[in-house]
Amino acid sequence: MLGDVAVAVNPKDDRFTYLIGKELVHPFIPDRKMVVIADDYVSMDFGTGCVKITPAHDPNDFAIGRRHHLPEINILNDDGTMNDNCGEFAGQHRFIARRTVEERLKELGLFVGKTDNAMKVPLCSKSKDIVEPVLKPQWWMDCSKEAARGVQAVKEGKLRIEPSYYESTWFNWLENIRDWCVSRQLWWGHRIPAYKVVKPCYTEEQWFVGRDEAEALERASEKLGIPE
Repeated sequence: MLGDVAVAVNPKDDRFTYLIGKELVHPFIPDRKMVVIADDYVSMDFGTGCVKITPAHDPNDFAIGRRHHLPEINILNDDGTMNDNCGEFAGQHRFIARRTVEERLKELGLFVGKTDNAMKVPLCSKSKDIVEPVLKPQWWMDCSKEAARGVQAVKEGKLRIEPSYYESTWFNWLENIRDWCVSRQLWWGHRIPAYKVVKPCYTEEQWFVGRDEAEALERASEKLGIPE
């Protein structure tokens, strides 16, 4: 809730069409104006028919946020505590914050109720801890050219898919290809030879790639005009 930036309704839901485009005031962060948006993703038959949108911490909300150009507000520190975007809840552990948010809603007379809802909760394969989606800077590989080559190869008969009925799967996958994230946060993952400039005089983030640190430093020195 602390990362919410909008409330979505289905554009065909007559109950809420009059609210589309209106602004809401966040109960704990009054300076944050939340807009009511219309999106086909929302199911009219599930729950209230209104879905709060937290683009920075949910994959589906992220996609909705990108479609509607919503801000992406991260509310978590790396240690699982709430950050400064959380107002009075800053510093609280994520599980503690869930309880205190509910308590504060009750104090403010805004709590309506809660019901059990079956859902999939991602768990870490090693620690079994609950995984929280968080936006982080990543390195990506553009796969569009390779995907186009794969599509063309099958269409021209240079590559045969067996059994043939999997061709539709092949085309659906490659014609809707996404960039490949190569910088997943895995302790056992391959290191990317990219180095970040940490000189305080540079406010804009600068990265340089090299076969080793010395080569990256040489490239940084040449581009930025500073001695190694």
